[in-house]
Order: sequence, then structure tokens, then C-alpha cells
Amino acid sequence: MAQALVLEEKHKLALREIALPEDLGPDDVRIEIDTVGICGSDVHYYTHGKIGPFVVTAPMVLGHEASGTVRAVGAEVTHLAPGDRVCMEPGIPDPRSKASKLGIYNVDPAVRFWATPPIHGCLTPSVIHPAAYTYKLPDSVSFAEGAMVEPFAIGMQAAARARITPGDIALVTGAGPIGIMVALAALAGGCAEVYITDVVDEKLAIAGGYDNVHPINVTKTDAARTLAEATGGWGADVVFECAGAPASIQTALEAAAPGGCVVWVGMPVDPVPVDIVLAQSKELRMETVFRYANVYDRAIALIGSGKVDLKPLISDTFAFADSIAAFDRAVEARPTDVKIQISLGTPG
Repeated sequence: MAQALVLEEKHKLALREIALPEDLGPDDVRIEIDTVGICGSDVHYYTHGKIGPFVVTAPMVLGHEASGTVRAVGAEVTHLAPGDRVCMEPGIPDPRSKASKLGIYNVDPAVRFWATPPIHGCLTPSVIHPAAYTYKLPDSVSFAEGAMVEPFAIGMQAAARARITPGDIALVTGAGPIGIMVALAALAGGCAEVYITDVVDEKLAIAGGYDNVHPINVTKTDAARTLAEATGGWGADVVFECAGAPASIQTALEAAAPGGCVVWVGMPVDPVPVDIVLAQSKELRMETVFRYANVYDRAIALIGSGKVDLKPLISDTFAFADSIAAFDRAVEARPTDVKIQISLGTPG
């Protein structure tokens, strides 16, 4: 039995004992959890009890953005040792599946993803995890930053799908946590300038605190017109749609340059119409993103190099004992909040 933050049912959280896996396999590591970030999906399970076909039908431990310290390793593990500071990729695919063999394990139907029903998450002091999906953190990367690798990996996946050419001009629609991380990944991937839209000035101010990121409040300014003016009438070479709202989906198509690329990152709650004729008239290339594959090590390297600074995106940190309050804070969705984290480690 282990103490954990358990989603009992919609709108009901409990910090209590629950039975979790304890056996250390030959290819596994035991990790003492230090920091866990609260993701929008965690909040959605808390407030709605489901996301699409994934429905919470039994108590489930939340959390999938995590870092910690290796405390024990399985007999076959050679690249990690007790004491190593690590972060963990939360999705474990079936290595025998066709998706895994093709290198697209993120879309493996058999993937076991932390805090996705019925799989327990990592908001508990200790977890067992496959060593193959556990990554050392450089000394320069804190546990708090290590817990940000998971959402940043989505940005990395989006940038990789875009096939950025150095000097590209990009537009990101939506300045939430993923939108900002996509913007940072696009800059790291070679974009010269990134424009980012939202309807909340406070979120745009956070994004605009980064060099070469230009905020646009779409309640006051037309994003497609702004991109046209900034590019001599051409438009954005790459557009990353991260809001999932019908209006921003249309903006993505309008702002994209002829022959450009639109990467669909945001997930609409309900199906939305897409102006296919507009996309055809520009011969836009369209790419989709679902989680990530084969990018964790590169995401860590970028953060460790100092080229990507995620520290300004950590809005507040709560103690493990205050986990329920942390989730209630995340539900508030304060305009100045980007990422709320929970610390299970020793203070300081």
C-alpha cells in the first residue's frame, strides 16, 4: 500500500493509501518521486470524469509529468544507477506492436499511459517504471524543470512534424502551457520569429517575455492580417494550432502561407468544420500531433543546454500534503497561471 492522490470519481479527490505495483522487474527501476506537474488532462478527469473514450470507472492515481531519483534498478539495467536524477516518459507501448516497430509508439493502441484510465499515475512517493523510458537529467536541470519535459516533448513533436526550415516565420494559436512550449520548440527548431495568439492578455504577456515571441490578442487584432503585414503579404511558413477552438482553426488556415504547413496540436472538444477548400487553394501541408515519440532525450538536451528556459512557466508549487488544494487551484485556471506543480521531495 502507498500514499497517493486518488481520483475517486468526478469531483472527488482523496490523499489516501492505495495498492500499487511494487515488484521490480529486471528491466525496471524504482524511482522516488520529487516533482509532479498538473496537466490539463488531469484537471479534465477531475472535473469531467472522462476524456473522450477514456472514462474513470474506478479509483485512479493522477499525475504523469514527473521527475525523481532512482533508488533501485533491475538486474538487466545498465544505463541507470541508484542516485541518478531522472524524468520519466509516461507512455509505455508494447515493443512487439506494429506501431512500435514503425517508430510511432505514441499511437500504439496498446500503450499504457500514466493517469489514463485504467492506468494509475505517479502522484505517489515511489513508482516502478521501465528503465527504457527513464532518462537522466543533466546537473543543470532541476527536478521542477525535469517535470516539465513531458509537456515540452509535445512541443518538440510538433516542431519535428512541421519540418521547419531555418528562418521560418511561425504562428501559434493558443498561449496555454502547450502553446507556449510549442513556440519555444519552434524557435529552438530554427524559426526566426514566432507570433502567438490568445484572448487573455496575462497569458500573452508570459509568452511575450521570451525573445522573438510576439503576442497577438485576437479580440483586438486580426492574426492573419498581422502575419501578412509581417511577411510582406506572404503569411506564416508554419502554423501550430494549439487552441482547438473553431475560430483559431480557421485563423490557422487563413494565416498560413501558400505551400506552408499547419500542425494540428490542440484537440477540440467536439468536431469542428475545416475549410478544406482554403487549404487546397494554398496546397497546405497538414500534420497532426498525438503525444510524442523519440523526442525525450532531445528535449532534455535542449533544456540542459540553456537554449530553452521553462522556469518562467512554473507558476506555483504545492506540497504533496496539499495536493487537493493544488488541483483546485489548477481548476481555477487563473490567467497568470501556466504550470502548477506538486513537490514530494524535501523542501529546499
